Amino acid sequence: MAAFLVPIHIIIFGFAVPLGWISDSGMLYHNWLIKIYLFVLITLPLYHWAHRFYFALNDMKLGFPRKPVAALCYGGAVVGTLATLWVLLSL
Repeated sequence: MAAFLVPIHIIIFGFAVPLGWISDSGMLYHNWLIKIYLFVLITLPLYHWAHRFYFALNDMKLGFPRKPVAALCYGGAVVGTLATLWVLLSL
């Protein structure tokens, strides 16, 4: 999902707004659809990272206990999700 959304986000906020193709008055972030878009854009890659990092550590057979490593990886994604939710709801 992020592979589709990040390029669009870069085009809009990296080129269209700075070049004046789209005006951004700051009111864009008060729209609930934009907040849902940003939530998906930020949180899905966190879980993707957690999953890939957890299994990369397991595949390297470094001797880490599985449950604490899984708790750290996926717990980090949950903390990032909650932080994202808090920031977007406070906008």
